[in-house]
Amino acid sequence: MTFQHQQIWNETKDYLCIALGLLIYTISFTVFLMPYQIVAGGVTGFSAIIYYATGFHLENTYIIINGLLLIVALKILGVKFLMKTIFAIFTLYFLLKFAQDIIPKQENGLPFKLMGEGQDFMSMIIGCVLTGIALATVFMNNGSTGGTDIIAAAVNKFHPNVSLGNVLITVDFCIIGSCMFFPQFGTYLERAHKVMFGFCVMAMENYTLDYVMNARRQSVQFMIFSQKWQEIANAIGMEMNHGVTILDGHGWYTGTKMKVLCILAKKNESVNIFRLIKMIDPQAFVSQSSVIGVYGEGFDEMRVKIKEKKRIEEKEAISE
Repeated sequence: MTFQHQQIWNETKDYLCIALGLLIYTISFTVFLMPYQIVAGGVTGFSAIIYYATGFHLENTYIIINGLLLIVALKILGVKFLMKTIFAIFTLYFLLKFAQDIIPKQENGLPFKLMGEGQDFMSMIIGCVLTGIALATVFMNNGSTGGTDIIAAAVNKFHPNVSLGNVLITVDFCIIGSCMFFPQFGTYLERAHKVMFGFCVMAMENYTLDYVMNARRQSVQFMIFSQKWQEIANAIGMEMNHGVTILDGHGWYTGTKMKVLCILAKKNESVNIFRLIKMIDPQAFVSQSSVIGVYGEGFDEMRVKIKEKKRIEEKEAISE
């Protein structure tokens, strides 16, 4: 497969995975959250609040708000940056519309309660886990659901010191807190109850999102002690296309010098590495440990910002 074909395949895979994530999000939102009028953050959550209070269709509010945000963001962030976001916004719009058309309704017009009456909390837990998984699927494939993500990206561009997470949390707090201003939700106590549920949704959804994303990014370190170190290094380097670092070791008791292989890998590569080692030297001594983070080629990017002046000084010092 040529490099160009590989790029096309990677882009296609991203769009397919984003669509899958949005499908899971639609099912979880319309089946588990909407029937119990559970509020959430983001533009989808705000659209749901409008729907619960006024009956104005959720998907229409969603597309109107995102359309306005896109008009502003296109000038700030550019078309290339927003292509997958635009795809996600329109895909989610049609999925939400389609889901509400096919799901049986209650008397009040909301989707039927799959978990039954009085199961608000259990439905919230299942819904949050599924929406967290859905959002992680979208984000891990370089996508975005638009809405508050656009606001966060725009703010971060002009104020790099303000993190995306802080902007998203602030906006979500405002959206969920807006329930207090809708008398249609009942007394102040009933509105406060809805707001507390919304904060629980936000916390559980973000926890699931972080867990799924970090689980995929989790890395491990191998230290391999074997007389057949050269064969093991060749196998891992050639068959897995993986880098291997060879260290000089010295046994304290025996005084024997030997080579030690040090390998940093993704956790999901562990089984293949162990399989190769066992095939070559079943008696090899291997230690595996989890590492907090690995940054560089083939792993995560160092997402820190340095001042331009400092960067220039560092370049000048290196050139000297």
